[in-house]
Amino acid sequence: MCRALTGAARPGSRDLENYFNYFTEIEDYFRRCRAVYGQDIPALLSPLDWALIESWKEASIPLKAVLAGVERAFEKFARRPRPFQKINGLAYCTQTVMQAAEELKTAQLEGGGDARASGKADRAPFSTEEVEGYLNRNAEILEEAGRYWQEKGQPPVAHDLGEAAAGLRKLAGEQAATSRGAGASHGLSLQELENHLSALEDKLTASVTRAAPVELLAEIRQEAERGLIRCRQEMNAAQIESVERQFQKKRLYEHYGIPRLSLFYFCP
Repeated sequence: MCRALTGAARPGSRDLENYFNYFTEIEDYFRRCRAVYGQDIPALLSPLDWALIESWKEASIPLKAVLAGVERAFEKFARRPRPFQKINGLAYCTQTVMQAAEELKTAQLEGGGDARASGKADRAPFSTEEVEGYLNRNAEILEEAGRYWQEKGQPPVAHDLGEAAAGLRKLAGEQAATSRGAGASHGLSLQELENHLSALEDKLTASVTRAAPVELLAEIRQEAERGLIRCRQEMNAAQIESVERQFQKKRLYEHYGIPRLSLFYFCP
């Protein structure tokens, strides 16, 4: 059973360092559950599946709750007399994921919370040098995209891309100073760094949403609606809105050549 895998789940949403493999663990667990329950293993999650995972991350749903909810959905589905149907996407697991999150929250409140039980912070999953390289690589991509859109006659987007790249360069410089021991006491924690990167992403999302042609936005909306047709009964209005928003962000970033900046997407 997949249950044996949940032992590797991370304990709570307070420990940011434990969540940098949030996306890959959910994808891997979903694929393993499909294999264990006798379903074909899909090659990749769909863009809407990734948008759904992003919405769970945005809502601070603990990884442990997501994995438990995914397996619970497969267990529930396996008891149904529908041998010719399959779970083709993560949206089917939405209700059980939210239930698992509420149960975990209740258990933590009743138990006084277990995230701080050890009194020790987990070791950072990667070094300051690796983070510095990640920031500089994304800055290079943004600078290249800025030059492209400047040539294409979209100076506002190009300007915002350049500003974001400069922000990443600044953060990378602070990481470099920390790794050399110069002003190490003033280095950003991973939580603080993630907050800075999230703020940069918010600014870029607003910029490209304003700049995107109406036709492109309509095309993205139609693609999302088609993908959600079979999933709407498993999700409430707020969840659907969140997935649609994350899906639009994903497609706009692809169109404008923007990398995801969050450390959740960092694979050293």
